[in-house]
Amino acid sequence: MDFVPKSHYTIQDLVNIVRLLREPGGCPWDREQTHESIRKNLIEETYEVADAIDQKDTDLLCEELGDLLLQILLHTRMEEEAGHFTFDDVCDGICKKLIYRHPHVFDARQDLSSPQVLANWENLKNSEKGRQSAKDRLDSVPNSLPALMRSTKLQKRALDFGFTYKDANGALDDLESEVAELKEAIRLGREIDHEMGDVLFSAVNVSRELHADAEEVLSQSANRFADRVKRVEELAQRDGLDPTQLSEEQLDAYWREAKAQE
Repeated sequence: MDFVPKSHYTIQDLVNIVRLLREPGGCPWDREQTHESIRKNLIEETYEVADAIDQKDTDLLCEELGDLLLQILLHTRMEEEAGHFTFDDVCDGICKKLIYRHPHVFDARQDLSSPQVLANWENLKNSEKGRQSAKDRLDSVPNSLPALMRSTKLQKRALDFGFTYKDANGALDDLESEVAELKEAIRLGREIDHEMGDVLFSAVNVSRELHADAEEVLSQSANRFADRVKRVEELAQRDGLDPTQLSEEQLDAYWREAKAQE
């Protein structure tokens, strides 16, 4: 095996290590993997990077970025073995994309604001990929995205085709209408899932109109909920009570106390 241990490794060393793992005589597990078999690993590693960012843990972030990079190189190596592209091709592609989509930096220097840069990026991207119709732009939003994120992207891309509100109140009116339809569906006992989905989609519209990221604000709410439940448990145990045996009144009182302590 063509490998010599070193005190410090570079990106090229990582490329070579992945190659050795996939070659005959390498690792049996690594050799039998496919894009499909490690697809979930790529997603999991991405979320672990995000978690390290949320924890503001620099050492953990460095480690998790390495794990994510490994997934990228494994997928790239599979395509290199098939004769399709190499890691250099991946780097070449992203470099060309960055240069093309930053003409204000690499072509005619311009002093643009962040919103202007983002607008230019989207316009150049649509032009580059020939996405002019609503169908083109909506179909290019991946189905595999988390539902809230996908909903937000779909709504943003529909803006250029007139699907918008005058303000957040218009989106709230639609949300209230969808809630009323859900209540009616529950009363009739039919199409409940359909109407529940419409309520959630409308809530994303409200969040977008308020310039709040639906994925992030829901994640924050989930964290607050978890913290409150744990705090209720602590408060009940403080008073010598079994948290699983609380009455509705006791649970409500502890919940309000936990919320007040935030």
